[in-house]
Amino acid sequence: MRYTLVVLAFLLPSAIPLVMFTLAPMFGALWVSLHEWNLIGKMEWVGFANYASLAVDPDTHRAFLNTIYYIVGYLPLVYVGGLMIALALNSQMPARAFLRGIYFLPVVTSWIVVALVWRWLLNPEYGVVNYVLGLVGIDGPGWWTDPQWAMPSIILASAWKDLGFVMVILLAGLQAIPTDLYEAATVDGAGRWRRLVSITLPMLSPSTFFVIVISLINGFQVFDQVYAMTGGGPAGASQVVVQQVYDLTFRYGRAGEASALSWMLFIVVLAVTLIQIRGQKKWVNYA
Repeated sequence: MRYTLVVLAFLLPSAIPLVMFTLAPMFGALWVSLHEWNLIGKMEWVGFANYASLAVDPDTHRAFLNTIYYIVGYLPLVYVGGLMIALALNSQMPARAFLRGIYFLPVVTSWIVVALVWRWLLNPEYGVVNYVLGLVGIDGPGWWTDPQWAMPSIILASAWKDLGFVMVILLAGLQAIPTDLYEAATVDGAGRWRRLVSITLPMLSPSTFFVIVISLINGFQVFDQVYAMTGGGPAGASQVVVQQVYDLTFRYGRAGEASALSWMLFIVVLAVTLIQIRGQKKWVNYA
């Protein structure tokens, strides 16, 4: 009992905010999801009707598909880019510490600021990106004003901001790989590509696993950049699940459906994370 009380005493500073600001709102949202409520009037019990209506709602299907589209475009881009930067900074090059700080700077920058800057850079009329493309004879797309390019615009901005985070995690993994392995492989005649495939990537798999899990969870919860850059438009082309939750709650006063959609998203994220944790035994090397 004494040991239990000591453990609880140390956990309380973290457990109290966790319960108050995470667990309590979660179960509060679960209770709201079983009601029809406009945030002002009295809640009316509807059971699982909100879940049933969302399951057949075309807008909900589109929001989930757009979210998956975002993840499919964002995850490879941010991982490959972060890996390339980490490999470069892990080599003997001048000003490595300064470059690490420069690449990590966007990570600690406000998402609203980053989104507004990228909204200006990708402006179809006077944006810098289209101006540079015009110099080489390329007619730039409409970016966030075009339904076909709205989501790629968000993916590009998101990957740019998160490259520094992925770089730091992978760089830490690279520095933990024993140099003896590279020396032995070099003596055996292994080239740069063979060392990358046979040593670096397998030994980097724990860091890769962590990056993929975190990036997938963040990808399913993407909101800030969508809200600031496109607001879910044009014509719903970039409407993601969390944006749909926001709109249902504050634009349409359908808090019950919004809470139900939040729990549907939570179940999806939980299922995907459990599958990843279960499947890591087949490709993650902790040796």
